[in-house]
Amino acid sequence: MKLSRFASQFSGYNQHDSQELLAFLLDGLHEDLNRVKHRPYINSGDADGRSDEEVADEYWANHIARNNSIIVDVCQGQYKSTLVCPVCGKVSVTFDPFMYLSLPLQFASTRSVTAVVFSCDGSVPPTPFTVNVPKQGRCRDLLQALGAACSLKNGEKLLIAEIRNHKIYRFIDDPVLQLSTISDDDHLAVYKLPKLEKRVNYIQFVHRHEDLDHGNNNSLTSWKPYGVPLLAQISRNEIVTGFDIHELVHKMLVPVLRNPDSLHLAVQSSVSTRTHSYHTDSSKCQLLLVDDSNTVIEKSNDAIRIPQSSLATVFFINWPKADLKKIDTHHLEYLPEVFMYAPPAKRTRGEALSLYACLDAFLREEPLVPEDMWYCPRCKEQRQASKKLDLWRLPEVLVIHLKRFSFSRSTKQKLETFVNFPIHDLDLTNYIANKKTSERQIYELYAVSNHYGNMASGHYTAHIKLVDENRWYNFDDSHVASIDEDEVKTAAAYVLFYRRVREQDIARGTSNGSQLYAKRSHGYSHR
Repeated sequence: MKLSRFASQFSGYNQHDSQELLAFLLDGLHEDLNRVKHRPYINSGDADGRSDEEVADEYWANHIARNNSIIVDVCQGQYKSTLVCPVCGKVSVTFDPFMYLSLPLQFASTRSVTAVVFSCDGSVPPTPFTVNVPKQGRCRDLLQALGAACSLKNGEKLLIAEIRNHKIYRFIDDPVLQLSTISDDDHLAVYKLPKLEKRVNYIQFVHRHEDLDHGNNNSLTSWKPYGVPLLAQISRNEIVTGFDIHELVHKMLVPVLRNPDSLHLAVQSSVSTRTHSYHTDSSKCQLLLVDDSNTVIEKSNDAIRIPQSSLATVFFINWPKADLKKIDTHHLEYLPEVFMYAPPAKRTRGEALSLYACLDAFLREEPLVPEDMWYCPRCKEQRQASKKLDLWRLPEVLVIHLKRFSFSRSTKQKLETFVNFPIHDLDLTNYIANKKTSERQIYELYAVSNHYGNMASGHYTAHIKLVDENRWYNFDDSHVASIDEDEVKTAAAYVLFYRRVREQDIARGTSNGSQLYAKRSHGYSHR
């Protein structure tokens, strides 16, 4: 009741969040105990080529000039935050204070993407590749992973296309496009093409198989799109003949033919495909190419007009039933989903998520969400910059919040993940971006806030180490009981409390003892 007078969100008998309560209490205690009574206005300047150490110290001094309390002394650390504009490359670095670390519970910070790579020079048949890319990555990450997987050469490039209804629906070619725009049930074809210095037009060759219309007295053949389209590129303003078009298709089809010598580039008379006119040589595939007006593309020296298209000009390859038997249709038909869903296997305690893995996910570079765009001072526009956090300085007492509760527009859930967190010797030395700090950053656990239950109802307990006794206790409402140290780690752990262990304490072997901590606690109380 007293608390709800100051923070109405904690009123009533509903379940509340212990981390939110902790944040409110620490912030309130800081405000009440702030030694600064009149806060000066301070504007932190840009780095302007200065060292990170100098800029970080300036930010921290400015922060202390406005916020100076025992809460800051004991509980606050400092981030290094780096923003990079995806368009002009402008880099902005700031150093911000933090009271606690909120770590995501991610088993995987990557996602699996499957796509089929088509070689446009006919050197290899279409080949599926599955690569791992950052969940919050961009198109350039996928291109880099696929390029490594298919051994992309210097003079080659990859063009990713989403296929719908057997045609190219869109090209995914913007290097800064977020991979979250690619759904798990999309179908991706990747075309390996030579790099050309001139601007190019793309031609997609859509396969069609015959579909006899029995309802028509004339029994005319209709054609249905089929399989995965092929893609070729030509330089703009280049004169292209019927021979050139046929040669492009021939080259791309060679890997899918059961007998590569069976492809016969027949000279067609200028007749519509509606007449169903083919050569009678049954041992050869009669390659029949038509444009979108259903006019046959002859194998001749006549120039072929390639219309300008925002996507890719469409030509069709019509396959009679007899000819389909002469090719490996699996290569033309097979285009798996980006990711085939399978229920995740339950992880046992032995396969627990490491606290270090959570920290890695938290510090990984990610693009800002669209609702949190950054104003680039160089572009003079809002940009979806990439953001990278680093730990610069750590507090005496480090509070780590495990983000077990996830919210979306339609769902709320609690993650029951078992996190394997160190009780002794949490070593964060390698996570400190300030490499001029020589002291090791070692922490020891002294308390855990546990949450049992779900989003609707639950129960809190605490595991606390009484350092004077060097013994752990379980606090469960009015019930208090001694527990063994190996009982401290559970899947209910929600907020972790660590204290710094000095290097000289480790050398003296007193990191687990009580005298040093009691003396330090007495010092804090006196202050």
